[in-house]
Amino acid sequence: MDGASNTSRASELATVVRLPVDQHDQHDQPGKPGDAEGDAVSGRVLTAEQYARMLSQREQAYARWHGYRSDAAWLARALGAVAADDRTKFVARNAWYVPVGAGVVARRVWEAKTNSRYERMMRAAEAAGDFEAVADWEQRAEQARQRRHQRVMDWITNPVQFAKTAAVSVGTSVGALLGLGVAMAVSEHDPSLVNDPLMAAAMVVHGTAVAVQAAWEPTMTIAPWATAAWLWNEGRRRGAGVPGWLAAPAEEGADTHMVVTADTIVLALQHLKIPELKKAFKDGWVPTFDPQPVRDGQGYHTVFTLPLGVTAEMVADLRPVLARNLHRAEIEVWPSDADKAGTGKAGSVDLWVADAGAISRNAPEYPLLHEGTADVFTGVPGGVSPRGDAITVPVVSNNVVAGGQMGQGKSNACRVVMLGAALDPLAELDVFVFANNGDFDSYAPRLARYRKGVDDETAAAALARLHELYAEVGRRENRLAELGAKKVTRSLAEQHADLHPIVALFSECHELFGHPTYGDQAAELATKTAKRARKTAITLMFDTQSSRKEAIPPKLVELVSVNACFYVKTWRSNDGFLGDGSFAAGIRATELRPGRDRGTSLITGVSDAPFELLRWYFIEVDDDTGYDAAADVIARAMTQVHPATPVQANTKPTTVEQRDLLDDLDEVLGTERVRLADVPALLRDLAPTWGPYLALTGAQLRERLTELRVKTTNKGNVPRLDPADLRRAIADKATADLDDNE
Repeated sequence: MDGASNTSRASELATVVRLPVDQHDQHDQPGKPGDAEGDAVSGRVLTAEQYARMLSQREQAYARWHGYRSDAAWLARALGAVAADDRTKFVARNAWYVPVGAGVVARRVWEAKTNSRYERMMRAAEAAGDFEAVADWEQRAEQARQRRHQRVMDWITNPVQFAKTAAVSVGTSVGALLGLGVAMAVSEHDPSLVNDPLMAAAMVVHGTAVAVQAAWEPTMTIAPWATAAWLWNEGRRRGAGVPGWLAAPAEEGADTHMVVTADTIVLALQHLKIPELKKAFKDGWVPTFDPQPVRDGQGYHTVFTLPLGVTAEMVADLRPVLARNLHRAEIEVWPSDADKAGTGKAGSVDLWVADAGAISRNAPEYPLLHEGTADVFTGVPGGVSPRGDAITVPVVSNNVVAGGQMGQGKSNACRVVMLGAALDPLAELDVFVFANNGDFDSYAPRLARYRKGVDDETAAAALARLHELYAEVGRRENRLAELGAKKVTRSLAEQHADLHPIVALFSECHELFGHPTYGDQAAELATKTAKRARKTAITLMFDTQSSRKEAIPPKLVELVSVNACFYVKTWRSNDGFLGDGSFAAGIRATELRPGRDRGTSLITGVSDAPFELLRWYFIEVDDDTGYDAAADVIARAMTQVHPATPVQANTKPTTVEQRDLLDDLDEVLGTERVRLADVPALLRDLAPTWGPYLALTGAQLRERLTELRVKTTNKGNVPRLDPADLRRAIADKATADLDDNE
């Protein structure tokens, strides 16, 4: 009872408030964790009112803190929304233009009043290695110093001179006015008129002062705003000093990276990883542009200088980075050696930058698809450049090679050229396709000779035609000599039917030049013909997938003047089709995009430029239905062809000569044993145009005779052939043939 009453009385008298425990001070205190006696280390007795007041103050403090935090969060969100609003950016951007413009003006004044501009140009010229320019800028700087010194000296002497001049001017004016007053007084017999001119002058001066005073206050009011407007305009024109988040939003549909300026090119160069170039920029070098970047078709063209230690090839090697810095695809940026291109001096870069996406656009419709004729003496339509210019492919006096990976547009390019040639009424056309495709089936009526296939007969027919063309070159050379002409022109071709132009295409020529029997002779004949045919209006065309010597002879590629290269994988293939050193000079078909740039090639020999990026016209075909847009063009060409021009309807097929080695040996050999090394010459005398004999050696002949079961001897390490053994083998072969027939 007593215990309960004591507890009740204690609860009425006070409430115990537990305070935080200081653990550091509890190590030596008795009691267990959680015990009331062990937890409390200090405290005081509070009444119920004090405790309620304390809780109320805490809650109020917490509420105030929570409110402050909410207000701060709201303010941050509000400021963010305001800052992100386009209207806020518009106001801030235009306000920012004023200090930017002030900086521009201050820099101009500084450069005008000091030699900083001349020093900057001297550093740039020195970094570029142009010491003549350094001397010139030094002379200009010295002249500027002398002029500035003279202006300072003038400020010392001018006040005195001005005072003298003013005194003389005032005295002269007063005297003149008094003289005028005296003249007026004498003339009017009125002495009071003497002062009238002076009074009138004083009134003019007073009126002017009043006018100036009246205009001064509004002028001073307007002047700061006019100055701010001028600085705003200067800052807006500068533009580069505005932070990115304040930049004006791009218009819908606009290309923000369309314009290429000298500043953007300099910025792109500064971010190329070329140590010598970075050092030159650090030393104050800046490139010289001649011309400045200008619109050139669907892109921009310029030529700029490089500092010492940097070559155009080094810039071309970093074309992917340069393109990225200019916000373009790699294929849209083409740096090359300006000296080799003939557009600038040594040590300069010729740069052409296409509009974004220009190269990926399809070529326009073939211009002769519905009407018109062509002239192979002036060239046939090929395609368009990224500038939008129509490119004409020269035919007569040229030879053509088209190469690249499969499916990138080689066959279409040849179809385009041959279709243009078919629209020339005088042109005789030959096509040999070493594949079983129908790329030129629609051309057949207009062709004088058309063979396709991967068999030996097609290769033999092509070889026979090369023999005929080589002989035709010699005949035409003699014919030109008879006529007293230097080369075949269109006028001569129209007057003399035996001088009409001939265009011969060898498609997939790697199959021909790689043929085990006819390849070597075909390569030799093609090279000899291409070397001599330029003035005889005979043109050879080749397309292939490989640039290896087994696919197309390097000597032949060297003689070709029109080289078209579609996408290839390696620089070796690039130089194999476009010529040695092309890759190093920045002419790189390796940077075409397979598939995406199908139908686009690098091509040389079609303009004064080192190369063109050509989007070929496309002659539509449908593999499923067999439709070929060339068929209608060929039908139109057949109505225009000259009566004397050979076409398939009136051309005698090329006969493929067939010879038997054993029969030929029997004919050239007598009865005496001969050295095998001497026999190939006898065979060439018998059949000078027969391919297998042209490059035949004694060792090869011995292998061939062994295959035909003809005995040879090797006396004194000298292989020999006995005619008796040869004729015995021929007799055995004839007997075997009779047995087989029975």
